[in-house]
Order: sequence, then structure tokens, then C-alpha cells
Amino acid sequence: MVGAETLEIMSQSMCFISLIAFIFIATFSRSEKLELFAQNFIMFSLLITAGLLWWLSLADGELWGSNYLPKPLSLLCIIVAVAARMNIKGQNVSFGANPHSIKKKED
Repeated sequence: MVGAETLEIMSQSMCFISLIAFIFIATFSRSEKLELFAQNFIMFSLLITAGLLWWLSLADGELWGSNYLPKPLSLLCIIVAVAARMNIKGQNVSFGANPHSIKKKED
């Protein structure tokens, strides 16, 4: 059986890997194939992280000294995994002013 300390280390490691991939998503988006690979990698790594966090909670483990955090963080991982899979390339989802389309005043 896997101990709670091992689950905690595995959860934190998977979260770190997901975060690093998420940070570099702009670099991966230069190629359509790399972007799709990165989106899938982030989604699967976050789902694995969510599973590990839930397992940590069931094993009565603690994350950063709290036994309450693993379950809400696992739900957050699932939400971000779904969001990471969304491909909104080139679409304006905020419907706000685009600073690149605002023309400067000519004097």
C-alpha cells in the first residue's frame, strides 16, 4: 500500500509538471501539433493529479499541513483540465476592447 507521504509527493510533483506545461503553452502554440499535444498532456496530467489528491484525502493524508485541501484542489484540477482542452484560438471570448485594434490619434 502506498503511504500518505508518498501520495503527497506524487501529487505535488504532478501539479508541478502540469504547471510547467501550462506556463509554456504559448511556446507550444507556435505549432498546431505541439499545441494539441500540450493541451492533451496538461489535461491528462491534471486528471492524474486530481486522482492522486482524492486518493491522498481518502488515505487521511495532508497537503501543506491541511487535510481539507486535497478534495477542493482535486475539483479545481478537473476544472482546469477541462479548460485546458478548450481551443479558442483566434476567438475573442472577453468581448472587451482589443488594444491592438485601437488606433492612435494622429496629430
